Amino acid sequence: MEETCHTLQERCPHRIKTSLSLSEFMTGQTQTVLSAILFATGLWLSFIFLLRYTLKALLSYHSWIFESHGKMSFSTKVWLSLVKLLSGRRPLLYSFQASLPHLPVPNIDDTIRRYLESVRPLLDDEQYKQMEIVANDFKKDPAPKFQKHLKLKSWWATNYVSDWWEEYIYLRGRDPIMVNSNFYTMDLLYVIPTHRQAARAGNVVHAMLQYRRKLERGELTPLRALGIVPMCSFQYKRMFNTTRIPGIETDFVQHLKDRKHLVVYHRGRFFKVWLYYGGRHLSPSELELQFQRILDDKSEPQPGEIKLPSLTAGNRVPWARARLKYFTEGVNQASLEAIETAAFFLTLDDEAHGYDPENIRSIDLYAKSLLHGKCYDRWFDKSFTLIVYKNGKIGVNTEHSWADSPIIGHMWEYVLATDCFHLGYTEEGHCKGDINKSLATPTRLQWDIPKACQEIIEGSYMIAKGIANDVDFHGCLFSEFGKGLIKKCRTSPDGFIQLALQLAHYRDKGEFCLTYESSMTRMFREGRTETVRSCTCESTAFVRAMEDESTTNEQRLVLFKKAADKHQNMYRLAMTGAGIDRHLFCLYIVSKVMGIDSPFLKQVLSEPWRLSTSQTPQQQLNLIDIQKFPKYVGAGGGFGPVADDGYGVSYIIVGENLITFHISSKFSSPETDSFRFGQNIRQAMLDIRALFNLKEKKM
Repeated sequence: MEETCHTLQERCPHRIKTSLSLSEFMTGQTQTVLSAILFATGLWLSFIFLLRYTLKALLSYHSWIFESHGKMSFSTKVWLSLVKLLSGRRPLLYSFQASLPHLPVPNIDDTIRRYLESVRPLLDDEQYKQMEIVANDFKKDPAPKFQKHLKLKSWWATNYVSDWWEEYIYLRGRDPIMVNSNFYTMDLLYVIPTHRQAARAGNVVHAMLQYRRKLERGELTPLRALGIVPMCSFQYKRMFNTTRIPGIETDFVQHLKDRKHLVVYHRGRFFKVWLYYGGRHLSPSELELQFQRILDDKSEPQPGEIKLPSLTAGNRVPWARARLKYFTEGVNQASLEAIETAAFFLTLDDEAHGYDPENIRSIDLYAKSLLHGKCYDRWFDKSFTLIVYKNGKIGVNTEHSWADSPIIGHMWEYVLATDCFHLGYTEEGHCKGDINKSLATPTRLQWDIPKACQEIIEGSYMIAKGIANDVDFHGCLFSEFGKGLIKKCRTSPDGFIQLALQLAHYRDKGEFCLTYESSMTRMFREGRTETVRSCTCESTAFVRAMEDESTTNEQRLVLFKKAADKHQNMYRLAMTGAGIDRHLFCLYIVSKVMGIDSPFLKQVLSEPWRLSTSQTPQQQLNLIDIQKFPKYVGAGGGFGPVADDGYGVSYIIVGENLITFHISSKFSSPETDSFRFGQNIRQAMLDIRALFNLKEKKM
């Protein structure tokens, strides 16, 4: 071996010399350059991480939210300047995700104290004393064990609540999601830009595709409080190309990358429509052509096809079993896959709906159609179903597990503004642009549904029909005053409305009840919602004073101010991670995982919310100047009743002079009446306003 090496060295001295010189070169200039590049890269990455964690530390400051409106402290001004400096000039949708703080786990003592405070007005002295004993026993043991596990989870999980909330509140539920979980969003209240169904569908679908492209590229501007403090954008990611897939024990959410088709349902038939042509989106006029072809199609539905979507409206287990047995091969598998992998689902409805001032029931019927339709003409498992009525009115039915209403509302604002003010229509009401008649016609989906499966479909339909028929809905347009006058009362519009709801409920039922108001926790990474318990000792004192003729208006105003301030403080606590209910919910999940029974948590989680409320945000994007175009206002949206003997109330504060209430309950309950409750809300709003009018006159 040594001789061979020696011989090679003698024969190839020039090669060895070249190799040595190259080695010397690599260890000289090149290594210096590479070292400099690596050092600079490391320095740059360190700088980026420093900025990110500095911004995260700054965003963990929440004192600003507790300051009086219009009175900002010096420290908050400095803080806002630093956040603005580190945020960059034009942040993209997901720019802040890594800098958002994690949702903190509240202190056990604080949560139990606030819980006991929240139930005090609902319990008599003996009941409250018993609840105190149970709560304090829990606080001593086993609460510390549960809390320790939650703390551990909060260190490694992005959000200690959201994954469990999605799984246990939504995906593990085996009851129908139609009415019970899904929610709806309405079109513009007063305006229908075209009465041509295919044209409206063409513009709206094209606007949605534009929004999806911006979403995928992260080009949308992130939502920011005060125009500076960023909100989490995580929920936007699953808006399109998403379906809830049924399972025997639990469902799961299937999200795919860019999908190039949608599925359309019309008169019991399913059609697949391609959204791209030659590498581009179909234009609005091309989409109108495709949808008109579907409307003109005279083919008959196949056996079992008409009511097939009712599988998604009924109980989850029969649907999961039917899917495994009848939709895992052949044409059924291919057609179901087309639906579940579509960008979204579109129903070209054969009914006409919308607000009609001459018909007091028009909003009610419109809402019920969006919420449940005929129980077989929406695919309730899709992330959302776009509904286009034959008179050009539109709406959306949204599956709830993947996101909350502000997320779909953000997209909806973009779509409505783009439809009306950017795309527009011809004088005849058609979409603008040339028509490419060489486009391939939409494809009918094929089905082979046996009799046994048709019986399962019919069973799901009957269950869904029973739920739908029981929904008592009333839409109340309150136009006597709005946000403008409420601000003159020096109180938050939300607090004003929540106190009106408490007063209305007491007049409606003669008692107080556990009240749920949804608040968001999107200042934290992957934050979703928290509960504000709006029925408080302060609110009940105000309501009793309103019903007591011996109480003066000055006394009522003092109590109103205390109750409104209390509500606003609770709302702020919920937004900043110091709420009650998500913490108790997670402690309950830990108790189940550990196999430790807790009478306190069991009782807390079983308490019914007989008044469930939510405010629909508006003008998230400010794309429509409603001062200039007052008719182009949204009608908001709503949801089904949460309790069998309770009310669901969604409201939207539209501009300065309109508040729309969406009220739901069940016909089967002798205690509720949605129209009656709407009248009580209207009167409560007027009665509270009268307090301030009287005070202003005296002043």
